[in-house]
Amino acid sequence: MRRSLILLPLLAMLALAGCAKPRPKVTEAENARAVRVVRLQTQSITGALTASGDLVSREEAAVLPEVSGYRVARVRVDVGDYVKKGQVLVDLDPALAQAQLAQAEAVASQAQVQALQAADQAARVKDLDNAGVISQEAIDQRRFQARAAQATASAQAAALKDIRTRISKLSVTAPVSGLILERTVRPGDMSAAGGATPWFRIARDSEVELAAQVSEDDLGSIHPGQHAQVTLPGGEVVTGVVRLVSPQIDPQSKLGSVRVHLPVRSDIRAGGFANAVFGEASANVLSAPETAVRYDADGASVMVVGADNRVKKALVRTGQRGGGLVQLIKGPPAGTRIVLNAAAFLLDGDLIRAQDVAMPQAGPAAAAPAVVATTTTTTATKSVRR
Repeated sequence: MRRSLILLPLLAMLALAGCAKPRPKVTEAENARAVRVVRLQTQSITGALTASGDLVSREEAAVLPEVSGYRVARVRVDVGDYVKKGQVLVDLDPALAQAQLAQAEAVASQAQVQALQAADQAARVKDLDNAGVISQEAIDQRRFQARAAQATASAQAAALKDIRTRISKLSVTAPVSGLILERTVRPGDMSAAGGATPWFRIARDSEVELAAQVSEDDLGSIHPGQHAQVTLPGGEVVTGVVRLVSPQIDPQSKLGSVRVHLPVRSDIRAGGFANAVFGEASANVLSAPETAVRYDADGASVMVVGADNRVKKALVRTGQRGGGLVQLIKGPPAGTRIVLNAAAFLLDGDLIRAQDVAMPQAGPAAAAPAVVATTTTTTATKSVRR
């Protein structure tokens, strides 16, 4: 009796289980997530193009002595001083040059007297040719001696002029106005014309520029006269103007130089490092929404949607940004479908229900993408704002 009571509940449960309906199977397509998708296309981007580089002098002047063998008597300026064109920077000891000058003056005077004497001797036989008073050989000799003495006098006069020129060069002057960046000369040094190391380096007119390095893809969107916001090493931001865009690309780095002229200020020093933002840069390039690009340990990437609606990760190299768009320097070609929102948790091979949306247009306030729904009775499409 007791055994029958225990079996009855078990039999009832088995009967109920046999009457239950089987659960319907859910297909992968039905379980796929709805994801918005856009097609890559070429658009004009106007926005912030960034670049960095060194702060350099717009033009540097090297100062070297023009005469050799003279001792430095005095150095009048130092690093950081502003000098004007023609200002004396270094005085060389004139004692040796003055002694050479006195000797050259004496030799030149002697040569001039000898030339006058020889010219007088030649003048005395001017009309005695073939007169029989004196031999023709003696006449010719006097004339040649006069010419030789005059040549000697001219040579000594030139040597005297050379000494005087050297004396005028004993004061080493600034070839341009500007800021002294470097000084290597000391009192007591010996001058050497054409030495390998200049005594001074002067930044002409104290002008410092940013030599920004820009990729060859972005170089075409920058032009002279364009403004840029330059962040100095100390964090302060100043406004600069593009003065020069390099006409060539470095074959190794594939970068071009852009010279940005900066205001003349004491806190802008050559040799520093700075960043520039070219806010007016624009170019017609292959672009994607910024929301479509995601970043991880592998770098920047987008999720490409295949014809079977399965996604696959594709690495990209980004460039210029602006108006909610980012340039794709390297990556999928135009017309490729990609996932609009990179934050969506998708893995390679995932199946999605693609909802094609219009590509957002570049601008400060780009309109929200519109879903494109295809009807089953016609081929026309209708835009529905999400």
